[in-house]
Amino acid sequence: MTVAHPTISLQHSTITGKVWKYGDGVNTDVIFPGKYTYSLKEPSEIAAHALEDLDPKFASDARPGDVIVAGRNWGNGSSREQAVTALKYKGIAAVVAKSFARIYFRNGINQGLLLITCPEAVDAAQADDKIEIDLERNVIRLNDREYPFPPLSATALGIINDGGLVQHIRKKLGLTSTEAIAAGGGD
Repeated sequence: MTVAHPTISLQHSTITGKVWKYGDGVNTDVIFPGKYTYSLKEPSEIAAHALEDLDPKFASDARPGDVIVAGRNWGNGSSREQAVTALKYKGIAAVVAKSFARIYFRNGINQGLLLITCPEAVDAAQADDKIEIDLERNVIRLNDREYPFPPLSATALGIINDGGLVQHIRKKLGLTSTEAIAAGGGD
């Protein structure tokens, strides 16, 4: 079954949303509770349980376009992709953190979730602040200040813009979803 993916459009190079602020060491079992790993399969079901053990209000109150701002080592722990899926399908536009676990960062890019490293913005942000991410200028605007962040590569931005690695490859190969499934490359 093919499911529509929420994506960031780089034609709109500015993301504006509400801040959801979390601390250091938030692991994949906290982002998506491990107890659901083998029982929930649909992205919407996975998203309904995002961060439920850390912040019971997140799954019901977070809105598409909101941004998570977090401390060090966001997404450490297992390599389960549901920890990215939960946020992507909740409609989170980006995660801004002091640092990311390596496998979470790779999973995020592969699934088309924008991940930005910017310790200064993390320190300045408070829960419920309005945050603006300018992808053209590589700055975060928060509380009337700007915080520069290192740009992602053109390849990573292309993957994110296309909705993830699978969709990016399909686009590069000129395949429709139906052609990719027939060739053995389906979801």
